Amino acid sequence: MAAITTIILLVLATSLTAASSASSIRTHPTDIDSLKSLKSALGGSTPIPGSCLASWNFSFDPCASASSDRFTCGLRCDTLLSSFARVTHLALDPAGYSGFLSSASLNLPFLQTLSLSDNFLFGPLPASISNLTRLQKLVLSRNSFSGELPDSISALTHLEELCLDNNRFQGRIFNNLMMRKLQRLKRLELQGNLFSGHLPPAALASLPDLYFLDASDNELVGKISPGTLPKSLVELSLRNNSFDSYVPGTFSELATLQVLDLSHNSLSGSASRVFFAHPSLQQLSLSHNNLSSIETPSSINQSSLVSVDMSHNRLQGPLPEFMAWLPALSSLSLEQNRLSGVIPSEYAKRAAAGAGGRTTPFGRLLLGGNYLFGLIPGPLTRLKPGRVNVSLVDNCLYVCPDSFFFCKGATQKSMVDCNRFRFRHFNINMRN
Repeated sequence: MAAITTIILLVLATSLTAASSASSIRTHPTDIDSLKSLKSALGGSTPIPGSCLASWNFSFDPCASASSDRFTCGLRCDTLLSSFARVTHLALDPAGYSGFLSSASLNLPFLQTLSLSDNFLFGPLPASISNLTRLQKLVLSRNSFSGELPDSISALTHLEELCLDNNRFQGRIFNNLMMRKLQRLKRLELQGNLFSGHLPPAALASLPDLYFLDASDNELVGKISPGTLPKSLVELSLRNNSFDSYVPGTFSELATLQVLDLSHNSLSGSASRVFFAHPSLQQLSLSHNNLSSIETPSSINQSSLVSVDMSHNRLQGPLPEFMAWLPALSSLSLEQNRLSGVIPSEYAKRAAAGAGGRTTPFGRLLLGGNYLFGLIPGPLTRLKPGRVNVSLVDNCLYVCPDSFFFCKGATQKSMVDCNRFRFRHFNINMRN
């Protein structure tokens, strides 16, 4: 009985201590004013029922009430930073908030994370964002923000992650001065906006720790040159812009690069041998460009390529045999080009190979929409549906019946089209 009494007293003491501790927490008045301003800007007088903002009841102290029914979600506080509790994390739910963030007064000097993604916020970023001097993560993805990025972003010198993707921001991507201030940046997502102009010549390259950069689906132009990209990059996507050329050395100096997507641009000329000999590159997408040839690397022993997509270009000549020997390659798409000649037996053997060999078997081999002729190599005819994805449709093969799964979906080109192609290229070769 005495033991039970002791336990009850301990529980009561703990509860009283917790209650006393909670009641002693006081949020800094400046933080409270900023939270009220944010609620007014995004929630108006009638916030969306059931949302985080709807639960914010300023009759109670925010930090003392965090995660209760008065402030169910949206903020975290720290009581060790000063005599007052300070808001350190502010992450609103995707409840469909709308309004101008620029009308909010953001004066939260201890804030480390601000996430407002997947809502309907619009207008420019507020100048008061410069008050968030300890901010490490800013996520505004998938809203309707617009205008140019304010210079006040350069005040966020602790920023490590900046996600502005899928908005309507415009103008040039960061000036050199702004980039030099964001030296801790590691992840930068700018895709799906209206940014224009050239890549700044030295601004991005000055970021020593940037490992992820996505500037896809914008209006960027010009040449991708050495010195424009940070050497620390691991993933780079510049898909769906208007870049017209690149200097191969730009990518050979990116020693840790693993993923590169330059698809849907206006690149012409040759696909550099640098890509196929790169020791770290695993995924390469150059599809939907105007490339006309593929350079053969002097050595492929160090290649780590797993996936190559060069579909929808203007590639000519025979299928490059070296690709059948890239040791880790499992996915190859050369669809919709002007490639001709017979299918090398090495391609067929790689597609039909089982696991455990010296090279990885092809799990995906897409060669449709070219001018390949001759017979289907024997190893391909023994493939069963489902084990490997192969397509040979829309070529000039002598026989490609529907009984082969890789011949289904489209017929071969007509003999007239195939002969016209051969005649045209024969004349071109004779002139050269």
